[in-house]
Amino acid sequence: MTDTVADHSTGIDSDHDWRVPAGGGVLLVVLGVLAILFPFVTGVSVSLLLGALLVIGGFAHLAHAFSVPGWTGSVVQLILAVIYVIAGISLLANPVVGLTTLTLLVIAYLFVAGVFEIVAGLSMPREANGLWIAVSGVIGVLLAGLLWAGWPSTALWAIGVLLGVNLVISGVALLSVGSAERRVISDETATAA
Repeated sequence: MTDTVADHSTGIDSDHDWRVPAGGGVLLVVLGVLAILFPFVTGVSVSLLLGALLVIGGFAHLAHAFSVPGWTGSVVQLILAVIYVIAGISLLANPVVGLTTLTLLVIAYLFVAGVFEIVAGLSMPREANGLWIAVSGVIGVLLAGLLWAGWPSTALWAIGVLLGVNLVISGVALLSVGSAERRVISDETATAA
C-alpha cells in the first residue's frame, strides 16, 4: 500500500490524477452544448427518463412489499408502488405536459446544486481554484430564479437551455480545478527533483 502525500499548503494530494476532474469537465461541457442545441429534445428526454425510472421504482416497491414483515409495511409499499407507476406512466404517456412539472424540479435542482457548489467552492483551498466552483453555484442559483420567473410558459425550451448552460459552466469549473491540480502537482514534482 502506498502512502499518499498531500501538500498541506494547497490540500492537493500529489498522487491525485488531475485528468479525472479535467475529463469530467470536458464531458459536462459536451453534454451542456448538446442540451443547449436541442432544448426541447433534452426536456422531453428528461421527462421520458424520469417516467421510466418512476415505473422501475414502482416495481421495486412492489417487489419489496412481499418481503416486508407485517401487513402495514406491505400496504405502504403497495401504495408507493401504485403512486410511482401512475406518475411514471403519466410522464411516459405525455412527456410534454410533464415538462411543466419537471421545470419545477429543475428549479429546485439548480437552486440546491448552486448552493452546494457555492459552499464547496468557498471551502476549497485558494490554489485549487475553488472560486470557479462558487461562481458556478451562483450562476446555478441565478438560472433557477430566471426559470422560476418564466414558469410555466418557458418550460418547453428552458429546461434544456438552462441545464445545458449549467452543465457547461460546471464543466469549465471542473476543467479549471483539474488545471490547478496539474499545475500544483507539476510544481511539487519539479521542487522534489
